[in-house]
Amino acid sequence: MTVPATTGARPVRPVSAPDLLRTGLRADAWSTAVLGAVLLFGGERIGDPLGLPLPWSMAFGIGMLAGAVVLALIARRRPIPAGLGWTAVTVNTVCAAAMLVLAFVDVLPLTVAGKVFMVVGALVVGGFAAVYVVALRRSARSGG
Repeated sequence: MTVPATTGARPVRPVSAPDLLRTGLRADAWSTAVLGAVLLFGGERIGDPLGLPLPWSMAFGIGMLAGAVVLALIARRRPIPAGLGWTAVTVNTVCAAAMLVLAFVDVLPLTVAGKVFMVVGALVVGGFAAVYVVALRRSARSGG
């Protein structure tokens, strides 16, 4: 039996730093917009299961929709200025920290589901910040 030397698959091309940053910003914008819309327009339905008061849900939803627009606008820039990328890192990091504080300090009457929601949200937001850091560092190393 002979084993072929190649599988016929295309070689994997590493994702460029600008592509990684742009893709991360777009994914962050879309996910932020969807969650913002859910919080703004579905706040009454999810408020009780999460323990999230409607005024907070609406405020979070409006803030997230505004943030989604900003992320989408940054992602459209060609090239994306490093300063805007680092601003996205900072804002995401602060948001992740705030979500963790809200989950573990009794500022809101969150249920267990609400606390899990906040922690998972913090992990997602922190994950986007980490992707941005990787992309920005790669870009700096490559001189871009």
